[in-house]
Amino acid sequence: MLQARSDPRGGRLVGAAFRPHNHETMNFSSRLFDRIRIGPSEAEEVVEADARLCDHPGCTKAGEFRAPMGRGKEGKFFQFCLEHVKAYNATYNYFAGMNDEALAAYAKQEEIGHRPTWKLGVNASAARMAQRGRVTGGQDSAEVEDAFGLFRGRVRREQERAESRVGAVARKALETLDLDDTADRAAIKARYKELVKRFHPDANGGDRSREGRLQEILKAYQTLKSSGLA
Repeated sequence: MLQARSDPRGGRLVGAAFRPHNHETMNFSSRLFDRIRIGPSEAEEVVEADARLCDHPGCTKAGEFRAPMGRGKEGKFFQFCLEHVKAYNATYNYFAGMNDEALAAYAKQEEIGHRPTWKLGVNASAARMAQRGRVTGGQDSAEVEDAFGLFRGRVRREQERAESRVGAVARKALETLDLDDTADRAAIKARYKELVKRFHPDANGGDRSREGRLQEILKAYQTLKSSGLA
């Protein structure tokens, strides 16, 4: 309550400080509350109720930016704020934990667009008959008897042409790895690891501009492994 006292200079009553009793409550409808402001340094960022929060543990900012969850979770994404999506992208490595065989398998799948494939088998009995010069087909196909080996020369030439085609592909793969025909298995593997480390985004500060070159290296190494050179 307001207490009054006399002013010896003018005889007026001067109001003392207002001291509310414990049982009195503050008037929240007062206009004084309209003038209360919170400084920017004290204000916390408020996220709308329908907005998704950043997936970084402990972060209360809005998760406005998507980031891939990684290998094995293709098509799924984290939601981060700007600060944490930058940090995530700087350390993201799709190939983390993959050994040479896994990298080669990925490169092979990359060639076919990661579509399922079926391995083409060879009929053992047909192969034996071809070696003896006799090929037997189905109901609508002709049977060829070559007991004197009249067609073996042509078959051998066709095999040599097929081998030369494989050689040309392998030679091109060696050139991709900056190697020549004299490179052995150890040299190929060493150069492959060297180039992967050189062109991997992690070795270039997260720069993905060289990923095209990295894919060429992966495909070349898979080709050399398929041909038995690596």
